[in-house]
Amino acid sequence: MKKVASLILLMLMISCIGNAQNSSEEKKKTYKINKTDAEWKTLLSPLAYYVLRESGTERAFSSPLNDNHKKGTFVCAACKTPLYKSEHKYDSGSGWPSFDRAIKENVELDVDYKIGYARTELKCNTCGGHLGHSFDDGPTETTGKRHCINGAALEFVAKN
Repeated sequence: MKKVASLILLMLMISCIGNAQNSSEEKKKTYKINKTDAEWKTLLSPLAYYVLRESGTERAFSSPLNDNHKKGTFVCAACKTPLYKSEHKYDSGSGWPSFDRAIKENVELDVDYKIGYARTELKCNTCGGHLGHSFDDGPTETTGKRHCINGAALEFVAKN
C-alpha cells in the first residue's frame, strides 16, 4: 500500500513539474517593437541596455531624472512610448523616479520572482523593456501606488 501511495505521489509531482514548465514557456508575449539584442545594444547606452533588456537596476540616487521637476512626459528610452506624466511624479525618498500612476495602457504589469518572491514588474507595453516595480506604499491621497522606475529606462520630453 505504501509503495502504491509513493508511486502515485511521485507521478503527481512529475506531472506538475512538466505543466509548470510548459505554461511559463507559453506566456512569452510579442510586443509591437521587436529587435535583436545586437540592435538594442546599438540603440541604447550600456546602462539603459542593462536595465531595459536585462531587467537590471541602476544605483539609487544615480539618475538625474530623480530630481527632475519640470513639466512634461517621461518616455521609454528604447522606443519613445509615453509612459508617465510629470504631474504624477513625486519624491518617494527611494532614490528612483517615482510615479503614482502610468499613462493608461502604455505600461504592462507582470510578475517577477527574481529575488525569491513575487513582485509586480513594470514593462513598456510597446517594446517589453523593464522599467521597474510597483509597490503599494504610494501617496494615499491619490492611488496608493508607487511606480519605482529606473531613470535609465526613461527619457524626459519637456512640455512646450
